[in-house]
Amino acid sequence: MMKSKFTGSFTQQEPIPESAIEAAVEVMRSGRLHRYNEAPGEKSQTSILEMEFAAMSGSKYCLAVASCGSAIATALRSAGANAGERVLTNAFTLAPVPGAIASLGCVPALVEINEDLVVDLGDLRKKISETSARIFLASHMRGHICDMDEVSSICERAGVILIEDCAHTMGSRWNGVWSGRHGLAACYSTQTYKHANSGEGGLIISDDPDFMARAIMLSGSYMFYERHLASPCSAHFKNARYDTPNCSARMDNLRAAILRPQLADLDRRCQAWNERYRIVEARLSRTEGVKLPARPMAENFVGSSIQFRLPEFTKEEIVAVIERCAARGVILKWFGQSEPEGFTSRYDSWRYFDSGRCPSTDRILASLLDMRLPLTFSLRDCEDLSAIIAEAVGETRHGLDLGNRCRSNVG
Repeated sequence: MMKSKFTGSFTQQEPIPESAIEAAVEVMRSGRLHRYNEAPGEKSQTSILEMEFAAMSGSKYCLAVASCGSAIATALRSAGANAGERVLTNAFTLAPVPGAIASLGCVPALVEINEDLVVDLGDLRKKISETSARIFLASHMRGHICDMDEVSSICERAGVILIEDCAHTMGSRWNGVWSGRHGLAACYSTQTYKHANSGEGGLIISDDPDFMARAIMLSGSYMFYERHLASPCSAHFKNARYDTPNCSARMDNLRAAILRPQLADLDRRCQAWNERYRIVEARLSRTEGVKLPARPMAENFVGSSIQFRLPEFTKEEIVAVIERCAARGVILKWFGQSEPEGFTSRYDSWRYFDSGRCPSTDRILASLLDMRLPLTFSLRDCEDLSAIIAEAVGETRHGLDLGNRCRSNVG
C-alpha cells in the first residue's frame, strides 16, 4: 500500500504583506535607506519602528539593530560586560548566543537545562555561586520560557544582571508579562525564521536610560541620538557620547518599513502558530514513546516550532525515525547527532571556549527532535505531518519490540 507523502516546505515563509512591500518601495524611491537620512520634518521608518515596538512591549526604550546577535553583543557591552569575565547562559541554545558573548572576549559559562528544555534553576543557583558571574543571558530557546518570576528573584538576590534572549519568544508572555520584561534588557530577532521577517535584524528594549544611551551610541548613532523616538533624553548621553565606541550595527529604513506592518499583525500570527502547534502536540502526545516538554499555564508561548524527545530509543532507532519521516517529506532536526548540521549544533561544537560537560543537557539533547511549523502550513497539513511522525515512531517501535521478542524466543 502506497503511503501518503507530505509536500509542504519547512523553510517557506508567508509572503511579505502588500502594505509592507508598498512601504519598502516608497523607501527605495526616496533613496533614504540610512536611518539618519531624513527629509526636513520627516521621522525615519527605523525611529518609528522603535517607538511602536517600545509601546507594544511596554518598555520605555527600544533600539533597532542589524541582527539579534548584534543586539545581544550590544546589550552585554552596554550592561558592562568586560573581556575575560564569565557570562552565564543556557547549555541548550543557538550558536549566536555564545558567539555574542565570545565576541566581547567574555567566556560563556553554561547552565544545565531540564526535561522541559528550560534552565535548571538549581543549577543556575549553583553556577552563580561557582562562577561569581555578574550577568545571566537567559535564552528562551525554541520559545520555551522558564519560570521568569523565580529567575528574576534568583538574579536579584545574587546581584546578577538579567538579559533575555527573546529571539524565539516575540509576542510570548509569562504570567501575563511580555517576554523580555523581566530583566535589565531583552533582545529580539527579525531574521526570516522568527516571528517577524526582515531577512535579518534585531531589537533591544530596556527601561534603563543609561543602558540605552550606551546601546544607541554602540549601534553607531554618531551624534544623531536625538533623532530616536524611543530613547532617553539627551542628558543621559553626556558621557556615553564620548566614552562609547561606534560599532556600526544599525538597522536601515528598508527593513524597518518591512517590519512595521508585520508587527501590527503579530497577535494574529501568534494565534495562528499556536493553532498549528496544538494540532501536532495533540497527535504526538498520544504516540507511545514520544515525550513532549510541559507547557505551564503561566507560559503564553508562540508555537512556531515544536520539540519532542524519544528517550527510550537508541541513536540508531532515532535515525530510523528521521529517515522514515524524510522519505515521506517530513523534515526533523536532531540535536543528538555527532556532528553539527545547520542550526542543530550543540555546545560541544563550539570549541572556542572550554565548555566543560553538562551531563543533564547531554542526556536530554541525545533524544531531542525539532521541527519548524511555518504559517504556510494549513491546519490539515499539521494533521497530516503529525500522523506521519506518529506512524514513523510506531513502525520503529514495532520493529524494536519485534526484535526484543525474537531475541527472547532465541534465548
